[in-house]
Amino acid sequence: MTQTTSGSAKATSIETNDVAPISAGERHGKAWHLFTVWSSPNLEFATVFVGALAIGFGLNIWQGILAIVVGNALAGITHGILSTWGPEAGLPQMVLSRNAFGKWGNLIPSGMSTLVAGIGWFAVNTISGTFALEALVPGLNIFVALAIIILAQVGVAFVGHNLIQKWERYASYFLAVVWLIVVVVVFTQTGAFSVAEGASADFPWAGFTLTAGAAYGYTAGWTAFASDYTRYLPANTSKKALGLAAGLGNFVSTSLIMIVGAAAFNVLAHGNFWGIENPTETFTGVFDPAFAKVVLLAIVVGSVSANILNVYSGAMSFLAMGFKLGFKSRRAIMVALAGLVGGFISYLGVVNGDVAHQLDSFLLVVSYWVAPWIAVVLTERILSRGKNAGERALAPKNSWAGATAFVIATVFSIWGFASQVLYTGPIAIAIHHVELDGGIIVDVPDLTAVVGFVLASALFVVFSKFDKNSKN
Repeated sequence: MTQTTSGSAKATSIETNDVAPISAGERHGKAWHLFTVWSSPNLEFATVFVGALAIGFGLNIWQGILAIVVGNALAGITHGILSTWGPEAGLPQMVLSRNAFGKWGNLIPSGMSTLVAGIGWFAVNTISGTFALEALVPGLNIFVALAIIILAQVGVAFVGHNLIQKWERYASYFLAVVWLIVVVVVFTQTGAFSVAEGASADFPWAGFTLTAGAAYGYTAGWTAFASDYTRYLPANTSKKALGLAAGLGNFVSTSLIMIVGAAAFNVLAHGNFWGIENPTETFTGVFDPAFAKVVLLAIVVGSVSANILNVYSGAMSFLAMGFKLGFKSRRAIMVALAGLVGGFISYLGVVNGDVAHQLDSFLLVVSYWVAPWIAVVLTERILSRGKNAGERALAPKNSWAGATAFVIATVFSIWGFASQVLYTGPIAIAIHHVELDGGIIVDVPDLTAVVGFVLASALFVVFSKFDKNSKN
């Protein structure tokens, strides 16, 4: 299908296409729009805090910057590649995932995406936006702030794709100006790029892999629905331009804002990073009071921008599982339901208050599943080059190779290589130098995502040779 129609870009009509292919008459947009689609949702405090985790993991500022760039670069490359799949097929990412996972096997990654994006990420970003709104409006009850944030996010996502594109584009202009000023202020703070005297000369591999893994988990987390926002583009859209716009939009925004977080908390942590109760308020404390209000507003807008995508694609992932709900606006209704569930999880997070450890663990878990998933769908795409991805995704066979490779790689990599507060894998302990601090295992690098990616790809190549339905 090759066409250049501009289609309809009316933003106020509720989208009813759900996961069906987008027809030629509805195609519209330009490749460069994807830069703002993927930069706007990253201009928020959750991105800042991912970078700040580098300080919490014991890295100096330069080690932290290196870890951030490595994690985001790896994620940005595959994000750009998968984004190019949308215009050709006109299908959401989790529908295209059927090509690698089969009809029933695709329930696994689609279900994971629903939980992680539509509920997990929704809760994480809602919490940061709620804290920002509470700090912005003195006397505002935190639960009222929570309700306002949830309604704004769900409202835009409920309408659908065209309104989302408009929101992200125009929000990016305001957010870009504010965050460029933030960059200048933070980078010129005394001590922002200082390394503490007497710092260890040994390279902290544990902290480095944890930081890179958290950065990768954050940035690659968007990839599970990359083509959701490119399937309305004309089918003849330049793949090179589209891949660069989407990949760089993701990489540049996440890297810059994460480095801001690392530099800011290099000054603010004072050796007690994990004891910070309201990271949003602490971060904005470095600015002039008047500008701090603007920054808080930007954090609110940024969290809404991020969660519009999360709740929209969370609903799309659920529908990609193949459920027939029997009503025309099922996508919009699923958005509302996801908002209710994610809102409840957000409420629990606000009440709990331990934001740092919650986000740390959540980001690593994201990287644990998304890396093997990317490996499987990317490997399948390479092996099936020349075959029509859209047609195959709409008539998927019951292949087992993708799901089996994914499950084995994910379970094995987590079991053997995870390095979390609550669990450290036996293989990670065995192959790395381990010290005991009060009976707690420390200094163990987390290679789960790397192992999961490589193993999933290798297993899929092997299994696909024996699975006749994977050759569709």
